[in-house]
Amino acid sequence: MPLLEREHALASLREYADAAAVGDGRVVLVSGEAGVGKSTLLEHFEAATPHARWLHGACDGLFTPRPLGPLFDVAVELGGGLLAASREDAPREELFRLFLAAVTDGERPWVVAIEDIQWADESTLDLLRFLGRRLRNAAVLLICTYRDDELALDHPLRVMLGELASSRSTRRVNLAPLSEAAVRVLAAGSGIDAADLHRLSGGNPFFVTEVLQAGSSELPESARDAVLARLARLSRSARRTAEAAALIGTHVEAWLLDAVAAPTVADLDDLLSSGLLVSDRDAVRFRHELARLAVERQVPAHRRKQTHRKALLAMQVHGGGDEARLAYHADGAEDADAVLRFAPAAAERASSLGSHREAASQYERAIRFATERNPVALAELYDLLVKESALTDTWERAAEAGERALALWRQVGDTRREGATMSELSRTMWRLCRPEALQYAEDAVATLEPLGPSAELAWAYATVAYRLMDRIDDRGVALARRAQALAAELGLPNVHSDALNTEACILNGRGEDWRPAIEQALDVAIEGGAQEQAGRAYANFSELLLEQGSFAECEKYIDEGTRYCDERDLDTYGFCLRGEGADVTLLQGRWDETVAIARSVLDRRVSSPANRIHLALPIGLVLARRGDAEAAWAYLDEALSNAINSGEDGWLVESYPAHAEAHWLGDDLEAARADLSAAARCAGAVSAGLYTGRFAAWFRRLGMNVPDLTLARHDPARHLLEGDFVAAARGWDEIGMPYEAALAYYDSGTEAGLREAITRFEALGAHAAVEATRREMRRIGVRSIPSGARAATRAHPLGLTRREAEVLERICAGRTNAEISAELFVSPRTVDHHVSAVLAKLGVPSRAEAAAEAKRHGLLFARH
Repeated sequence: MPLLEREHALASLREYADAAAVGDGRVVLVSGEAGVGKSTLLEHFEAATPHARWLHGACDGLFTPRPLGPLFDVAVELGGGLLAASREDAPREELFRLFLAAVTDGERPWVVAIEDIQWADESTLDLLRFLGRRLRNAAVLLICTYRDDELALDHPLRVMLGELASSRSTRRVNLAPLSEAAVRVLAAGSGIDAADLHRLSGGNPFFVTEVLQAGSSELPESARDAVLARLARLSRSARRTAEAAALIGTHVEAWLLDAVAAPTVADLDDLLSSGLLVSDRDAVRFRHELARLAVERQVPAHRRKQTHRKALLAMQVHGGGDEARLAYHADGAEDADAVLRFAPAAAERASSLGSHREAASQYERAIRFATERNPVALAELYDLLVKESALTDTWERAAEAGERALALWRQVGDTRREGATMSELSRTMWRLCRPEALQYAEDAVATLEPLGPSAELAWAYATVAYRLMDRIDDRGVALARRAQALAAELGLPNVHSDALNTEACILNGRGEDWRPAIEQALDVAIEGGAQEQAGRAYANFSELLLEQGSFAECEKYIDEGTRYCDERDLDTYGFCLRGEGADVTLLQGRWDETVAIARSVLDRRVSSPANRIHLALPIGLVLARRGDAEAAWAYLDEALSNAINSGEDGWLVESYPAHAEAHWLGDDLEAARADLSAAARCAGAVSAGLYTGRFAAWFRRLGMNVPDLTLARHDPARHLLEGDFVAAARGWDEIGMPYEAALAYYDSGTEAGLREAITRFEALGAHAAVEATRREMRRIGVRSIPSGARAATRAHPLGLTRREAEVLERICAGRTNAEISAELFVSPRTVDHHVSAVLAKLGVPSRAEAAAEAKRHGLLFARH
C-alpha cells in the first residue's frame, strides 16, 4: 500500500533529523490513534535516512510491563557495556548513563525509536525524561510514538508529555486519519465504495487496509473480523503459529517461537506474506498491535494455557528470562508455583527501578495464586503490596491489603509482624482521612514494647509521633526523639529521617527553630537511600518554608522534590508537592497556575483524600474569589468532608476558614461565623507561621473574638490586629501576598481603604471580593461607589495573566530566564513555564518574536 497524506510528517522528521545531525538534538513525539500508521511512518523514514544509525525499542501492552523493557531491547542492539550492565541488574541510574554515553559518542547521528510509550512503565518514562533533558546539544533524534486515543486523565504518560512539551528541543508530529480522497486511492479497483469505506472506517489506515485485504464490503465492528478473515486464509499450522506469537507478545524471538510452535519455513513465509507478521532481525512481530490482539483474543482457553506453559518452560530452559515475562506466562499457564516464584521477583526488580505501579501489579498477581495454606507467605505479599500502594497514592488498595495482612499475622501469632502492620495501617488510614489512624499507631506501640527494642518498635514510635504532629505537644517530640535514638542504634535511615521530619514540624508549630531537623531529615533519607522519606522531607521542608513566607526558596524545594518524586514514581509525595505549589501560587496571586496545578491531580480522581484536601482548598478559594461559587463549593465541601472524616485538627483549621471565606464572599455572614466557631475549637493546631495571622484575621473581619494565638514576629497580621491597616498591607506586599494586602485595606473600614481594596481585588480578578467590598461601602454610607473596571480594561490585550505580563515585560527588556527568576523571586522552572505560556498565547516560536508581537500591539515596556 502506498503511504498517503504523510508527506508533511516525513518532511518534519527529515528536518528534525538534519538538526540533530549537526548537534541540535530533538525529541519528537509522534501521536495518533491506534492503527493510524505510526509504525509505517517510521519504516518509511528509516528507509529515507541511510546515513543514520538506528536503535529500536518498544513498550509491550501484553503483560505487566517489563521495567525499562525498551532500554533492554536497544541494549541487545548496542552491546558493549550497556548490555553487560543490563544483564547484571545494574542500578537504573547507571543504565541511563551508559545509554546516553553510547548514543552521544561517535560521528554519525543516532535515531532512537521507542514505540507505543502509552504502555511504558514508570522507569521507561523516567528514561525518556532523562534523555529529553540531555539531548539538546547531541547528534541524536529520539522518536517516541504513542496512541493519543487511549490516554485516560490519570495516565502517567500525560504528565511526562507535559514536561517534555515545555522543552525547546521537543517537537510534535500528529498523524490524522486519511481523507476520503486518500481512501479512494487505496480502494481503487477493489469494488468497495470509497465513500462508504471512509465513513465506516473513519479514515483509519489500518482499518481501511484490513478491510481491503480481507475483501470485505463492510467494516467490522473492530479490526478483529478483518484480521481473522486474513488469518483464515492461511494453513492450520500457520494459524497455530500466529496464535502462539500473539500469546508470546509484541516482540517474538525466533528461538522462543520455535520452542512453542515449531513453525515450518512455509508457515513463517505465509505469515510474513500475509502482512500479519513482519520480520524484525532475529525475531518477528505483528505489524499492528490491533492484529495481535485480534488473534490473541480468539485463542481457546485450553490452547492458551498450553501455549503459556510451553513458553514458560522454554524461557526457563533457555535461561536469562525476564521475571516479568516469566510471571506473565506462569499466570497464563495457571502454574501457581511459578507465579509465586517469578511475580515477587519481578515486583522487587520493578520497585528497585522505581516502577512501583508495576511492582504492585506483580504482587497482586502473586496474591491471586497464593493460598491460605501458607498464611505467612500470603501475609508477606500483602505487606509488600501495602508498601507499593503507599508510594503510588492508591490508599484504598493499601488499606485492604493491610487489613488482610493484619488478620493473617494474628492468625499465625506473629506479634512483631502484627505490630509492624498496624504501624503501616495507621499511616494508610491517615491518608484516607479515617479516624482509626491514631488508634492503630497506639496499638502498635502497645503490642511491640513488651518485645523489646526492634526496628518495628522504632517505626511504631515514629508513627505515633507522626499522628500527634498537629497537637504540638511534648509527647510527640519525646516519641520522635525516642524513635531517632533507636533508629540510630539499629541503622534505620528511613525511621531516623521520618522521626526528624516529624520533630521539625512539631517545633515549627511551637515557634521553635525547625530548620536543622528538617535539613538533617532530608540528608539522612537521601544518603541512606530512603526514597519515600526523602519525598516526605521535600514535601514538609517546602511546606515549612511556605509558612514562613520564603516563597522563592519554597519553590526551589518544590521543583527539586517534584523531580525527585516523579523520577522514582513516588506519587504520594509528588502530589503533596503539587499541593504546596498550588498554595504558593495562591498566596502570590498567580491563580491561573493554582487552578492548573490543582486540576492536574484532582481531575485524575485517584489521589488520596489527604492529598485531595491539600489541592481542593486552593482551587476552591480561587474559584470563590473569582465568583464561580458553584464550582468553588464542590471543592471546598469535598475538602471539609475529608477533614471532618479524618478527625485531624490540622486539616480542620484550614478547611473551616476556607469555607468561612466563601460564605463571606457570598454575603452569608451567619454561616461564615458558624464555620469560624468550629475552627476555633481546633485553634491549638494552628502553626506559628504566617497562617496564624491569616487565621486570626478572619475572626476580626467577621466581628468575632480572636482566639488566643501566638503570632510570628514577622507576621503582618500583628499590625492588622492592632488597627494599623496600612502597615499590615505594606507587610503583606513586602512578602508578596497581594490578596492579603487587599484584605488589609478592606479591614480598615475607611472609604479610602475600601477604594484601594477594590483596585487591588480587580487587579487579581477577585470579582466576588470586589462585590463584598462594595457591600461594605454601601453599609457605611459611601455615596459614590466604584462600578469597577470594564472587562475590556481589566483584560490584557494579549490574554496574559498578570505574572505572564511581567515575564513578557522582562523578555522585551532582554532579560534571561535566570535574571527574570531573580527579579520576580520565583524559581527558574516557574519562569520556564511562564515563558512557554507567553510564547503559546502569542503564537510565536521565540522570545525575539514575542517582543516584536508586544511592540506590534503597542505594549512598549520601559527598559530596566
